[in-house]
Amino acid sequence: MENNESEMVSIHVMGKKHRVPYDLTIMKAMEYAGHQFRRGSGCRGGFCGACATIYRTKGNFKLLGALACQKIVEDGMYIAQIPFSPSEKKTYHIAEVRPDASAFLEYYPEIARCLACNTCTKACPQDIDVMDYVQAALKGDIETAAKLSFDCLSCGLCAVRCPAEIVPYNIGQLARRLYSRHIVGPTDHVRAKVKEVEAGKFDEGIEELKRLSGEKLQERYENREKML
Repeated sequence: MENNESEMVSIHVMGKKHRVPYDLTIMKAMEYAGHQFRRGSGCRGGFCGACATIYRTKGNFKLLGALACQKIVEDGMYIAQIPFSPSEKKTYHIAEVRPDASAFLEYYPEIARCLACNTCTKACPQDIDVMDYVQAALKGDIETAAKLSFDCLSCGLCAVRCPAEIVPYNIGQLARRLYSRHIVGPTDHVRAKVKEVEAGKFDEGIEELKRLSGEKLQERYENREKML
């Protein structure tokens, strides 16, 4: 069945023009145009952050960011997927890290360069108050930093746009780890799940998956029960 031309829009992917249906997400539009995703495509539901994309709209000089699985295409849109986002995640033993501002300054000293310009917040596709949690971390308010960054997907769009070259999602991750380890501690349901794992409850299922062929694994994945 052919699409009505009035329901098509023009987009540019890596500089090449394509005509695609107006109601597709960037990801589906790229596939419609013939692109095959071998990386940069994960859950397709806005939960993994793998499909961070930079784009421009017609007549707008600004570079905008979005998750390709969420953003609907616009006529005249120019699209470029990000090959990777800037990040140098430090190694630390969370039990030995002090839950205060010194932790962030020790492992991510660039946090002190924060200009409080709010560019990171404007870039976030999840509408997270990124600047606020970075500032909370600077002040040693671990709980606030952890809670404000809770929905972070680590897509990297905030880091791409930060003029101070901070990687905010690393800050948020450290805050959440410190909050969990030193302030609230493991919850009862986590302790119960750990006991199940240690008791071997899932060993049989894991071994079954390891024996499956690639085709069978793909079939199992595609027919899995999906959480809405």
